[in-house]
Amino acid sequence: MVGLAADWLTSTANTNMFTYEIAPVFVLLEYVTLRKMREMVGWPGGCGDGIFSPGGAISNMYAMLIARFKMFPEVKEKGMAAIPRLVAFTSEHSHFSVKKGAAALGIGTDSVILIRCDERGLQHSDLNTCLCALLQGFVPFLVSATAGTTVYGAFDPLIAIADICKKYKIWMHVDGAWGGGLLMSRKHKWKLNGVERANSVTWNPHKMMGVPLQCSALLVREEGLMQSCNQMHASYLFQQDKHYDLSYDTGDKALQCGRHVDVFKLWLMWRAKGTTGFEAQIDKCLELAEYLYNKIKNREGYEMVFDGKPQHTNVCFWYIPPSLRSMEDNEERMSRLMKVAPVIKARMMEYGTTMVSYQPLGDKVNFFRMVISNPAATHQDIDFLIDEIERLGQDL
Repeated sequence: MVGLAADWLTSTANTNMFTYEIAPVFVLLEYVTLRKMREMVGWPGGCGDGIFSPGGAISNMYAMLIARFKMFPEVKEKGMAAIPRLVAFTSEHSHFSVKKGAAALGIGTDSVILIRCDERGLQHSDLNTCLCALLQGFVPFLVSATAGTTVYGAFDPLIAIADICKKYKIWMHVDGAWGGGLLMSRKHKWKLNGVERANSVTWNPHKMMGVPLQCSALLVREEGLMQSCNQMHASYLFQQDKHYDLSYDTGDKALQCGRHVDVFKLWLMWRAKGTTGFEAQIDKCLELAEYLYNKIKNREGYEMVFDGKPQHTNVCFWYIPPSLRSMEDNEERMSRLMKVAPVIKARMMEYGTTMVSYQPLGDKVNFFRMVISNPAATHQDIDFLIDEIERLGQDL
């Protein structure tokens, strides 16, 4: 309710975030909130820069834009024709926004090299091998590591990736849109060890922290770089002879002109809950995911997609109907199993009782991906989900 109240207030005010004089309170709140988030990333004193953007995909694109500008500042005026062929690296399980950003920035999706990974994240040895084997004329400018992959909830080995980026002098970005909230948890933040060595970090409080959409932050370790990359010196907004500190005119470092007030929802919720409040709700979601995993890992009719406890709240599994349980593990069984999750989900929607996402991945046919981000859920809700899957899938 606190976040909703904040959303109502900002909608009522209907102000913009491009200059301090238009939204002085909200600009200052953004300043202190981003600084606090950078402190939690591990940058000394919260140094650096950042901005709230319209979502994680845009935050990731900002990171690519800034990384390219850092290596080749002339690209801002002269365009891609004036610089070498750039390539970026990310895991094969990373979010599609990395490729989308490459397309939008004119780098091209073919210039995004996907590194093999498993349910525990990117294989850093393969990343190192790929960098060593690059053909002459290709310039690696960014590695986008993922903290909390979309499907498995896996965390890339950030320390090892940071070592590689340092060795080759490449910008390290961490897409923590999904997993960044774990920095609030003393119990789970170790999964992001090494994030403090990143050059930029995406963190979406509208995911695990439950802030109303939209609320996504791009954090940058080097102060002033975002401004240099994006500023256009529009004289009707960003006059240089104003009577206050011009660094509070944040609009010129954004791609947007008009920018919604996203920070107030997070700031007010943070004031109401405190860091310990966010920590409690995040720990609760991870505990619920572990409860689901423990309930089904050895239960008849269920198979886990990968061995071991999930790193995040993503629990991936197959439901095996009675008709398939005695079948040999062959192509026919896989073909039939592929159809199970879509039918059960369709029945869930028809009955209106619950809904769980499914998808294939690589050579794995359709499986359920239960993601828990609502701390109001209970063990009883998890038990109901299991019973409902079994009820709706018994005859398949």
